[in-house]
Amino acid sequence: MKDIDQLINDALSPIANGLSKFIFYEIEILGVSFPWIVMWLVIASLFFTFYFEFLNLRGFKHAFQLLRGDFDKKESSGEISHFQALTTALSGTVGIGNIGGVAIVISMGGPGALFWLVVAGLLSMSTKFTECVLGVMYRKEHEDGSVSGGPMYYLEQGLRDRGLGFMAKPMGYFYAAAIVIGCLGIGNMFQSNQAFEQFSYMVGEDSFLSQGWLFGTLMGVLVAVVILGGIQSIAKVTSKLVPFMAVIYITLGLGIILMNYDKIPGALSAVFTEAFSPKAMSGGFIGVMILGFQRALFSNEAGIGSAPIAHAAVKTNEPISEGYVGLMEPFIDTVVICSITALVILTTVYDPSLAGTEIQGVKLTASAFKGTFQWSVIPLSIIAILFAYSTIISWSYYGLKGWTYLLGQSKQKENIFKGIFCVFVALGCSIKLDAVLDFSDAMVFLVALPNIIGLYILAPTVKKELKAYHRRLKSGKTL
Repeated sequence: MKDIDQLINDALSPIANGLSKFIFYEIEILGVSFPWIVMWLVIASLFFTFYFEFLNLRGFKHAFQLLRGDFDKKESSGEISHFQALTTALSGTVGIGNIGGVAIVISMGGPGALFWLVVAGLLSMSTKFTECVLGVMYRKEHEDGSVSGGPMYYLEQGLRDRGLGFMAKPMGYFYAAAIVIGCLGIGNMFQSNQAFEQFSYMVGEDSFLSQGWLFGTLMGVLVAVVILGGIQSIAKVTSKLVPFMAVIYITLGLGIILMNYDKIPGALSAVFTEAFSPKAMSGGFIGVMILGFQRALFSNEAGIGSAPIAHAAVKTNEPISEGYVGLMEPFIDTVVICSITALVILTTVYDPSLAGTEIQGVKLTASAFKGTFQWSVIPLSIIAILFAYSTIISWSYYGLKGWTYLLGQSKQKENIFKGIFCVFVALGCSIKLDAVLDFSDAMVFLVALPNIIGLYILAPTVKKELKAYHRRLKSGKTL
């Protein structure tokens, strides 16, 4: 008799394969093939960058002021601070992709891919700004003081306000259902599986500790301890965990780069020259550009709409303020952390002969760290596990808000979802459900369709609010 995981895979595979073929269907431009969803996200980031007149580059100072608490008010509605909202959303995006995904892109596309990765990170800040403003603007406040927000809410109410009521509820329901499915796979099982692989690598696959059911159960319990307390509990953990992880990883990375200082000029020169080199790889610089953009957008998730769910819980009466805070997400995730990973590789183990070949990303990054700091393998593995853990607890909140949007708000319904979510954490380490992961991966990116359509429609609303916000700032009125 077939195992339960094989039965699930067999039943779900046709649906997962069909959906994956659609969402990752490759189009061709100048001889370079890439998923159409990448172009969908790129066009959106370019549009919002120009529409908001490069606010992504002009908004740093004000974003820092907000994160510092300069405009905080105790009487503002919401549940968490600007800083906590940022770290919660960051914990959902900073993960294995920042370590392994970047290594694969650099191996395949060469140093020039880093240039386009940074460009894409800067452009996607504009998309994130728009999402986060709308997440707060259309959030729903409950009687107990808690709030719910995100694309399902601004798609429903925002489209209704724009006279498109026939699209409102269907798009809201579609987004909510997709984020629930996505959170159980790519935001849960995949992360716990990757954490288990790192743990097994650290303690040895032959160790009695290296058992999927044991690690999965422990991970599930650790997730439950945090998520049962709701967004305030999640925010307290991420506000400490994310800065800790980021500082350790950035410090290690900068240490390696500086210890190989003689290779820095060559690496930086290669980044800029090969970004436009027609011989950079198959497909020329267009191919390199697409690789960089794809990694950046898949890393920071701008346009997916997941982060606004966390940002919607912020304590503020000014939606625009959280848009400014949201700008920092792609900058930290992509421009800073991904760039450091790339430069570590380029100044240590990068081999030009690897261009155009796909290799194990995490292993390449690990070898880059180990080549300079022999002892760094264990810290890097621990950081990778923490990245996965923090991603899981953030995505639990995203899925929960999709769940309660569909089924209604109640403590009992919330606890049912949290129980299911923790079971899936354990399953991710214990059984192979490839079809579930493929299905959820496709669903996570499929939601970029309704989300970005909604962003385009609601962009004038955001722009109007942005102008009013700056008038209040200039007049000296407190926010």
